[in-house]
Amino acid sequence: MTDQVLTEIQDHIIIIRLNRADKKNALTGEMYDGISNALDQLESESKLRAGVITGTQDCFTAGNDLVDFLNNSDINNKSPVGRFLRTIPYLSKPLVAAVNGPAVGVGTTMLLHCDLVYAAPDAKFQMPFASLGLCPEAGSSLLIPQLVGYRKAAELLMLCDMFDAEAAKIMGIVNQVVDSELYQAHAINKAQQLAKLPPASIRITKQLLRKANEEQLKAIMKMEVDHFMEMLQGAEAKEAFNAFLQKRKPDFSKFD
Repeated sequence: MTDQVLTEIQDHIIIIRLNRADKKNALTGEMYDGISNALDQLESESKLRAGVITGTQDCFTAGNDLVDFLNNSDINNKSPVGRFLRTIPYLSKPLVAAVNGPAVGVGTTMLLHCDLVYAAPDAKFQMPFASLGLCPEAGSSLLIPQLVGYRKAAELLMLCDMFDAEAAKIMGIVNQVVDSELYQAHAINKAQQLAKLPPASIRITKQLLRKANEEQLKAIMKMEVDHFMEMLQGAEAKEAFNAFLQKRKPDFSKFD
């Protein structure tokens, strides 16, 4: 387990902490593997009944580490990102998220696969894929419209607007906004409540809640990956990434 992803067992829950504060918990391939290892542990160990995923006290994750991602630009099933994307949607046990500060890109879309989400007032959410010459991922092109309706989804996924914790609560992405000193403890407490309930009942309830979307989610996630991989090699994405690295505004005026 990388020291940039820490795990802790409390009673019957596993707490997964992103621990790269100097880089705003930006995710590397090694960190994706660390998260997936912890999720596999949650799934496989009968003593574990729920999980919590969180970041450092004031930051969830700024999304992918851009340099690491460009050097390992693959989100197929064999890659760390691909492994994570095929693990988190299909957990049979509940996963609770505690969010503060930036939750960018996958930092927001992974929350769509958590069962309960609690955010501090300073949490900021954004899905900037289109602005980077890419497309939505992690099933967000299906799940976001289901949560908020098409018009709002278009605003979030096309204009790539940032939104705060209260807006996330109104849209149903977040269950509750909790004081910044308490939000992690609150999420852990909710996971402990789940862990005390009949485990088979919780697993079956989660399965039933998600069953109607199962085949559609698999299909849309495959389409997203196919488009994402093609677009990642395209000129628009290269312009967006080069502009980011060069600290300038991208110029998309030359593209059709």
